[in-house]
Amino acid sequence: MSDRAVFAWVIDGLNRRLAEPSGDPKQRRVYNALRAWIVSGELMPDMRLPSSRLLARETDMGRNTALGAIDQLVAEGFLVAREGAGVYVTAVGFAGLSDTPNAPTSDRLSQRGRAVLAVSPDDAVTHPAFTLGMPALDRFPEARWRRVVRRHQRPGAQQALHYRTHGGHPDLKAAIADYVRLARGVVCQADQILITHGTQQGLGLVATLLADGGDSAWIEDPGYLGARAAFQAADLRLIPVPVDDDGLDGSAVASAHPAPRLIYTTPSNQYPRGVTLALKRRLALLETARQHEAWIVEDDYDSELRYVSSPLACLQGLAGGAPVIYLGTFSKTLFPALQLGYIVVPRALISRFRRANARLFREEDPALQAALADFMNSGEFAAHIRKMRRCYRRRQAALREALAPATNAGLRLSSGAAGLHLVAYLDSIAQETRLVDEGAAVGVSLARLSTYFIGGRTEPGLVLGYAGADEAEIARPGGWLARAWRASQDDGS
Repeated sequence: MSDRAVFAWVIDGLNRRLAEPSGDPKQRRVYNALRAWIVSGELMPDMRLPSSRLLARETDMGRNTALGAIDQLVAEGFLVAREGAGVYVTAVGFAGLSDTPNAPTSDRLSQRGRAVLAVSPDDAVTHPAFTLGMPALDRFPEARWRRVVRRHQRPGAQQALHYRTHGGHPDLKAAIADYVRLARGVVCQADQILITHGTQQGLGLVATLLADGGDSAWIEDPGYLGARAAFQAADLRLIPVPVDDDGLDGSAVASAHPAPRLIYTTPSNQYPRGVTLALKRRLALLETARQHEAWIVEDDYDSELRYVSSPLACLQGLAGGAPVIYLGTFSKTLFPALQLGYIVVPRALISRFRRANARLFREEDPALQAALADFMNSGEFAAHIRKMRRCYRRRQAALREALAPATNAGLRLSSGAAGLHLVAYLDSIAQETRLVDEGAAVGVSLARLSTYFIGGRTEPGLVLGYAGADEAEIARPGGWLARAWRASQDDGS
């Protein structure tokens, strides 16, 4: 292309750009246009550009404006000024390069990354009636909570600005230790508590500090996807352990696989089945851990939220010196955005857990931790849990009532003795797929039970949250699901 043709092309293009509405100054718009054409290859290496005088005259801009844009591109290496000959596109070829900042050279993920994403939720908005793990935010005493938080957010000493490596606010650790000793039967003192950003961080710490890549980790099947993701991210070998009406059955895998380094379990309220680990199996699990020098990771999921009996004592306190790391969280009992959880660690390990946590994650807001300690010590926390038990009983009853046309016709539901969800057991994967797809078409998001299995076996069903919606919000999607299930039965899905 001749210089004259290039000049005409550039001037016409700039006139079009400058005629478009924009809040940017002319110099920036000229710079952006020329740079984009160079990077895309529309202006090729060694092409000569119009002079600043010609650009100013033909585009109705000041010469200093044109000079400013050209000088910036010269300084950045996109253009080169040749004495007595004019300004040229640099000889370096930019064609094919993306003009998007920080564009990746490849979207290829590691095997661990792909495994983690496979069990990670997407960003789809779900109907509150079936959202999993969501407590009754509409019943949280927000005004009282905010008053407590404000009291602890007043300007404090300079010490509060420093890095913190103590494993959490001492008042909160003491409050948690008192609570889990009384309510959960945990054997611990305050100095064995480590405050975390939630259960997921705790699982990551345990996997990092207590297991090496390739070590075996027993994990419930079906089981909590967050634990699976944490252990996969640590490159552990996952051994699926079947769960029946008595909970995790370690005897089913003990002789067929290498000795475990970690054993993950939700004994008080198994996720997602909702069963309780039988006492005989609890004792057997403790013995297995001792024999193999393994650690049991006890995730006390929804332990406080039991509706047919008092909360059961935890596995950690069942025997003296039990090889158990105990994890708890406030996300379900209070609200998820609080992002506070805790680990109870044996005294021989706690200093190492504190040091690793300080290096890898740092510590959460001390004012927020102090506020939560006050909330617990004042009795507000215990009162809120009692209120929530009554609330969740009513909401579970509302879901059962909405599903009654289906359950009367044979749909099986889990016992609902504890927790924030029910499981509806189905006849086939085809039926599960049909209901999930039909739900998506009408704005009802349903979680598949089959996705919680990691081994070769699987079981069809739906995991239905009910805690985050009031009775009126539960009725419509619950009624729809009852009708959809009966239609799928009639059609033989």
